[in-house]
Amino acid sequence: MNTHDKAALIEQLLEYVTDNKREKMQAVLENRTRYITVVLEDLFQPHNASAALRTCDIFGIQDVHVVEVNHTFKAVPTIAMGSSKWVDVQSYSSIVDSIDALKKQGYRIVATTPHTDCYELPTLPLDQKTALIFGSEQTGLSQAALDQADMFVKIPMYGFVESFNVSVSVALCLYDVINRLHSSSYAWQLSTEEKQEIMLAWIRKISQTAALLEKEILKK
Repeated sequence: MNTHDKAALIEQLLEYVTDNKREKMQAVLENRTRYITVVLEDLFQPHNASAALRTCDIFGIQDVHVVEVNHTFKAVPTIAMGSSKWVDVQSYSSIVDSIDALKKQGYRIVATTPHTDCYELPTLPLDQKTALIFGSEQTGLSQAALDQADMFVKIPMYGFVESFNVSVSVALCLYDVINRLHSSSYAWQLSTEEKQEIMLAWIRKISQTAALLEKEILKK
């Protein structure tokens, strides 16, 4: 289906979505990005996973990559606040698999760690698609993640404690990176095709009637 046909299909299906939700989805899509993505390595506390997912949605991150080695990624509805409906979550059984997949997509792999000579967050280059990797609550990033990273970044800290809670780290990093990205000349927004695919996925999730209608239309 070409972009013109998809646009026509979306218009048909949006008749089964409220005006407020339609306007909100269209506005959100304009600020959605795949230029920055987030990798969460083996988080074991559901409230951290949920808060990180919510933060990604808030800052317009469309894809979140979760690595489940010893722990299953779980989102708590009261914390995630429905963000799992809008963000695409990709799961991997190893950090190596996730990094390999992202590198094939042209991402620079940036490990977030306070223990390595690295860029401070405000100076991290954004001249390439970037995947920010965040480690497990107790042990941080695995050695495999550190070994395969292209760059390292740390959040400036001035106290005795050496690290932030992982969900706080995600929020701080994305606040800085996304704000700089929005004021840059980099092509960070989604393509027309990506917007259409995401809009269709969102419509299916919020309207069962629209989802059934789409199936009938595609049969013809």
